[in-house]
Amino acid sequence: MSSEPAVLVALDLSGTFAFGLNGALTAVRATRLDVVGVVVLGMITALGGGIIRDILIDALPPATLLDWRYYTLAIAGGLIAFAISKHLRKLERAITVLDAIGLSTFAVIGASTALNAGLGVAPAILLGAITAVGGGTLRDTLIGRIPSVLRTGLYAVPALIGAAVTVTAVETGVYGPPAAFGAALTCFLVRMIGLRFSLNAPEPPETRKNKDSGDTDM
Repeated sequence: MSSEPAVLVALDLSGTFAFGLNGALTAVRATRLDVVGVVVLGMITALGGGIIRDILIDALPPATLLDWRYYTLAIAGGLIAFAISKHLRKLERAITVLDAIGLSTFAVIGASTALNAGLGVAPAILLGAITAVGGGTLRDTLIGRIPSVLRTGLYAVPALIGAAVTVTAVETGVYGPPAAFGAALTCFLVRMIGLRFSLNAPEPPETRKNKDSGDTDM
């Protein structure tokens, strides 16, 4: 990650902290854990996606474990989440925004890292999305709930869009801090619009039929 311009590294570090804080707050909201559990789940959320990406592109050891800033920010996010957990009800909106920030920044950095590793367009977009949703998926699995990427509307879709915009910028030779911010902003806005208007990705017809009829026994 050190090969990225300083502004993009700052973007990546911001996403790491946002996901560390968000992941820990989400864990506290979903289940009662001690400080160790909260911090560990915050770190998994913040670092998991990047580690999965680096394993898949054979960039070992993973970059987030070689740079102290990443795991330090992840730990700091977890500790802050533990300290303010008693105010969870007041932080619902903040948790959502932090999640969207982390999703956006990781989609961009994940896609650009994949291209730098020599992957093609489609694999780079896919790996950008995996970087964005991987940590949260691991966290949700560990706390015993269906991962957000599989159950909430427009979660993976914004990540794929952000990654696609990033790849397009790289392939057309215009990638840099402004393009990276633009790709991240696009992902962020799609995610927030989806939440604001309760938009969902298409579901199987039978699922919609059961929802319409009020049948929840699946």
